[in-house]
Amino acid sequence: MTSINQAVYVPNSSTYKFLGDVSANLPVVDAPSDANWRRWSMLHDGSDYRMYCFKGSTHDTLYQFGWDGSSYKYGHNSYRVLTISGIPDDADTNSFSMLYGEEYYRVYFRQLGNPNKLYQFLWDQEAESYVPGPALPISGFPDDTDWSRWSMLNDGNDYRIYAFKLGSNNEFYQGAWNGSEYKYGYKSANCQVLTLENIPPSCNLASMAMLHDGSEYRFYMQTL
Repeated sequence: MTSINQAVYVPNSSTYKFLGDVSANLPVVDAPSDANWRRWSMLHDGSDYRMYCFKGSTHDTLYQFGWDGSSYKYGHNSYRVLTISGIPDDADTNSFSMLYGEEYYRVYFRQLGNPNKLYQFLWDQEAESYVPGPALPISGFPDDTDWSRWSMLNDGNDYRIYAFKLGSNNEFYQGAWNGSEYKYGYKSANCQVLTLENIPPSCNLASMAMLHDGSEYRFYMQTL
C-alpha cells in the first residue's frame, strides 16, 4: 500500500464525498517491508494526523506513521514501534481501531465471535506500551453489520463507532458512546446510515479508517 484516498463529511447531510483535489490521494512512505496493511487505523490527536498498522503477523506490535505535510511517513514525530500488552486470548486482532481522547491514545479490538464487546487499551507512558482499560459494550447495531470493516473516532464531543452494511461498499452504520455503551444511532440524528459518494475505482474496499481533526470528519480507504 503506497497511498490512501480521502473523503470528507458533507455538513448537514448523511454523505461522505471523496475529494477531487490534491488532498484526494495521500502518499504513505518508508513503511517497513513487513507492514501489514490488512490491519490498519488512523487518528488525530489534536496536533498530528497519525496512521498505524501491525508488524507482520504479530498481534501486539504496531508501526506508527505521522503526516509530515506531504505524506504519511514512517516514524515521523512519533515512536516508530508500539506494543500492546495484556491482550485477552479472545480478542479479535484481525482488525482494530484507534482514537485519541481525554489525554489518552486508545486502541480497540472486538471480542472474537461477539459484536457487542470492545476491548480497550490505553497508552501508558511509563510502561511505553498500551495497557488494558475497561471493556466496553456495543448495542443496537443491525444484524447485517459488517464488523470486518469498522472504525472509531473522537470528534471532541462524542466517541463514535462506524461499520459497513454487509454486502454494501457505500453504506455504513453509525453509533456513539452514551455514557455506558456504544449505541447504534445515538447522537446520530438522521445519520444512522451514512453513504459514500464519488468512490475512486482505485479504492481497496476491504477496510476503512476514520478520524476527526477538530474541524472535519474524514474517511479513508487504501488504494489498490
